[in-house]
Amino acid sequence: MDKPWVTIIGLNEDGLAGLSLASRQALDQAEIVFGAPRHLALAGVSGRAWPVPFSVDPVLAERGRRVVVLASGDPFWQGAGGSLVGHLAAGEWVSYPAPSTFALAANRLGWRMEEIVCLGLHAAPLARLRPVLARGQKVVCLLRDGAAVGEVCAYLTAQGFGGSGVFVLESLGGAKERVTQITAQDAGGLSFAAPVAVAVECVGQGMARASGLPDDLFAHDGQITKRPMRALTLSTLAPRGGEVMWDLGAGSGSVSIEFLLAAPASTAHAVEADPMRAERAQGNADSFGLAHRWHLHLGKSQDVLALLPNPDVVFVGGGADAGLVAALWGRLSKGARLVMNAVTLESEALLYAAQAQHGGDLWRYDVAQAAPLGGKQGWHAARPVVQWSVTR
Repeated sequence: MDKPWVTIIGLNEDGLAGLSLASRQALDQAEIVFGAPRHLALAGVSGRAWPVPFSVDPVLAERGRRVVVLASGDPFWQGAGGSLVGHLAAGEWVSYPAPSTFALAANRLGWRMEEIVCLGLHAAPLARLRPVLARGQKVVCLLRDGAAVGEVCAYLTAQGFGGSGVFVLESLGGAKERVTQITAQDAGGLSFAAPVAVAVECVGQGMARASGLPDDLFAHDGQITKRPMRALTLSTLAPRGGEVMWDLGAGSGSVSIEFLLAAPASTAHAVEADPMRAERAQGNADSFGLAHRWHLHLGKSQDVLALLPNPDVVFVGGGADAGLVAALWGRLSKGARLVMNAVTLESEALLYAAQAQHGGDLWRYDVAQAAPLGGKQGWHAARPVVQWSVTR
């Protein structure tokens, strides 16, 4: 065909009345229309509903016909557009967006869009909220159905944000639009209908954003890089956005989890040989809403390296030997960063030898904490940690 065969149309609750002339013309000329049953009804057309589970394959099978795909609001903001065009060439499609639900919410409430965190929680875990919760933060969340409103409010309350103001936004832009203002802790017993979103004005104390979160935020069996050393280690790892990080001998996963909290759009691959610790680390990543960016690999580090994508930064917290150092050095690309911590004499010797061969920096950290000593207090020293860091 000499022009796009797929037209993606953003549609809101005002139906055909909210469509542009170009959208109306594409809809009139379509040979087949795809959309959710709600969208097909709003447009007043017969068509094919998306399959469950969602797949773009039925659309791709119609290549060469005039196809319209209906999506909510802006098709490329938590919509079907992004899923579809990854399978299409640039000239095969055109999109006519409508205002997104996020934009409609901002305009109903008088909120500045640039100050809002926008989340699609249709199928994502509510833990995605955890890293963004902070005093005064405004958040708009798209939800799967009315029951999810109560689940979000219960989650907010459990995180200490029960006093947050919540605007429940039903059928925005349509004849059935309703905006209900509540507090998160008072949502019990209320009923809402889809399509629905919630806008939250956060009241509560969020997580600290500096490196070195309290140890008790992580489930662990003692195998954890303790808070002071974690802060120092993360400073050396120097998280940057868009990187691939390896956490070898992950233990509780605390280092790679904090790395991701500090590095937007980065991913981490954690390797742990102990099944119980691996399961616990996965639970920690889930609880911080990072499961989509934190990937667990069960096994010994040297056995798993070939399965991992090339890293930008590597942390080795345990289980290192000369073979692993050699394997890592052979795998690292120019500019990649490597940080290794040691607490035993044998692993210290390994780091001294590695630094002599490959260069880099050696540090020894001695940390002590005040603790009861009889009826008074004294210093309780932690095991000293030797750290080697190098850039390939």
